[in-house]
Amino acid sequence: MAKYCLYQDRCHWEVEKKLREFDLIPEAKDEIIFKLLHYGFLNEERFVHNFVRGKVNQKLWGKNRLKQELKLRQIDSKLIDTALKEEIDPEKYWNNLVKLSQKKYDALYSERDSFKKINKIKSFLAYKGYEFDLINEAIVLLNIK
Repeated sequence: MAKYCLYQDRCHWEVEKKLREFDLIPEAKDEIIFKLLHYGFLNEERFVHNFVRGKVNQKLWGKNRLKQELKLRQIDSKLIDTALKEEIDPEKYWNNLVKLSQKKYDALYSERDSFKKINKIKSFLAYKGYEFDLINEAIVLLNIK
């Protein structure tokens, strides 16, 4: 399990899910998790910060998607909010949104109906997890006619 946690940061939920694959008694599972915590292989706070930083920088995810994915992993809401505030640079976040909207706009060059094009862009950006007010501002920048 230490090797599993070394490969990439893991949260408690992921480790417990992995441990369910093995036929272990509950005391053994608890002991493994205790040892992982004790030796620093398992750290929820580090996981959340790395997760947020990585997904914003690599996959260009928005805050809504990040919150959803972290809640799925049973991460505490306070920890999520702290990581979002500390790890997301507002300027980079906005630049990611503009970059994604322009990329999607360019990919929809064959779409003639501007209303459909705008809706497809909005749906894509919402899927990525961006807030609707920011999406609307980015759409205005595209100047679709």
